[in-house]
Amino acid sequence: MADLRFEAAYREYESRTPRSKELWERARVWSPLGVHSNYRYLEPYPFFVHRAQGVTLWDADGNDYLDFNMGFGSLQSGHAHPKLVEALTHQLENGSVYGYEWDRTPEAAERVCRRYGMAMVRFSTTGLEATHHAIRFARAYTKKRYVLKFEGSYHGSHDTLLVGVKPRLEVAGPAQHPNSAPASPGILPEVAERTVVAPFNDLAATERIAREHADDLAAVIAEPVPMNMGFILPEEGFFPGLRSLCDRLGALLIFDEVKTGAKYPHGGAGRVGVRPDLLTLGKSIACGVPMSAIAAGPGILDEVGPRKVAHAGTYNSNPMAIAACLASLDHILTDEGLERSARLNSRLAKGYGEVFDDAGVTAHVASDGVSGTVVFADHPVRNWRDFLTVDGDRSMLYYYLCLNRGLIPSGTGPDEQWTISVQHTDADVDRHLEILGTVAERLAGTPHSGEIEESV
Repeated sequence: MADLRFEAAYREYESRTPRSKELWERARVWSPLGVHSNYRYLEPYPFFVHRAQGVTLWDADGNDYLDFNMGFGSLQSGHAHPKLVEALTHQLENGSVYGYEWDRTPEAAERVCRRYGMAMVRFSTTGLEATHHAIRFARAYTKKRYVLKFEGSYHGSHDTLLVGVKPRLEVAGPAQHPNSAPASPGILPEVAERTVVAPFNDLAATERIAREHADDLAAVIAEPVPMNMGFILPEEGFFPGLRSLCDRLGALLIFDEVKTGAKYPHGGAGRVGVRPDLLTLGKSIACGVPMSAIAAGPGILDEVGPRKVAHAGTYNSNPMAIAACLASLDHILTDEGLERSARLNSRLAKGYGEVFDDAGVTAHVASDGVSGTVVFADHPVRNWRDFLTVDGDRSMLYYYLCLNRGLIPSGTGPDEQWTISVQHTDADVDRHLEILGTVAERLAGTPHSGEIEESV
């Protein structure tokens, strides 16, 4: 990049992380980009973590970082929460996987259903699996084929939903009727065309698009608060309108709550006041242990079973994950813990606005619950087309400047957000804002706009 601020930030990064560079040189021989998720790659190379505790990460070079990414929202617990360590240590002594149901699994299933107001649940391992199976369950239940999702939203990297994810303008189509653009080579056109795409926060356009497939629309899937194109709050009436639309068309409403499910006491559904037909959970539902859930309203899962609707997996409801889930529900995802994190989140968001105002930085801060983000733009973001006007280069410069001072301010990139865990304190928020204050002036000046990355 031509911006000299990036060149300086890269040089400082390289001087701090020589061991990470050595590890990366070895890793990229055996793995594409030297990483196992595209989101982990950084220019000029990614840093490698050695260990973590509380709200601090230590990298392979011994540098410590105050962590506000929290595993892309999977660690509402913070790192190595004592109750999780206790639960996992105890369970490991009694077996890590059985191939049969553990005697505490019914307890976890009941707790999840009661917390989120659903009738039945099946456990899986990853968020990708959860949304994949939710689509299958919806199609099996409705006997219909099409799925509607929202432009820019990410619901896991499987073919049905890896459509309309961060599309470039040249392939995106009209704003009021986006194309079903595959987000990766390898997705068959005949698969992508069964997924129709609508603009988020535009109920009228969504209804027009849905009605084009009214007789064959199985489901509408959405995050109650989209968290893969920044942090977008739904406009008043949008989700009640979606609920009504699905009811009229005989389609199921699916809430992807892989991220939001643990950020509010009763998930994003509780936040927006709408009950979906299917709801997927992941990330912090087991606070760092791979686990996901597909919960459903009455009757929807009745046909799941052998020789009927398929759902299987050796690691589904494994005792390590269930033990972590129960510990999370008991000790971490409590009303008190989430309320305290939300208070800290409000402080952090308010501080961002004040720091950037003082430094003359054009930016917009969005936050709610335990998360938030900053976008370098002079307007809020309400959908993907708005997000395309965000200064992506300035977002990455902000990230590197903070990283070089021992702060991971959020998830990597302009499309991510921060998470306030139950282990963060007022002192951590103060330190975050202090570091932000030292870099803010370097973020002022003429914007250097860059293209938003598509990689997932």
